[in-house]
Amino acid sequence: MANLVPTERIERLILLIRGHKVMMDAGLAELYGVPTKVFNQAVKRNKDRFPSDFMFQLTDEEFYSLRSQIVTLETGRGRHRKYLPYAFTEQGVAMLSSVLRSKRELKT
Repeated sequence: MANLVPTERIERLILLIRGHKVMMDAGLAELYGVPTKVFNQAVKRNKDRFPSDFMFQLTDEEFYSLRSQIVTLETGRGRHRKYLPYAFTEQGVAMLSSVLRSKRELKT
C-alpha cells in the first residue's frame, strides 16, 4: 500500500491534447521514479508496442503552448529538453506497465 500514488496527483498529470486525454513522458517518468531520458529510452526500445493511438510526439507549437501554460522553465545549462515530449493516451499508459516492468529494467 505504501507504493500507491494519490489519485489527485495522477489527475493533475492528465492533459487534453489533440482531443485525447494524455499523460506526458516527464510526468510518467516521475511516477515510475526514473529520469525522463531513461524512461524515453525504454519506450523507444519498444516503439513497435506504441502505435500513434497509444503515443505521439508533440509538435513545436503544442510544446511551446504547453510550456507557456505550465511556466516551469528552469535556468542554467542542460536544464531544457533537447527533444519534443511524448504524450501517452490511456492505452499507451496501460502498455507502459508491460514495457516498464521494473525500475531495474529502466536503469540499463
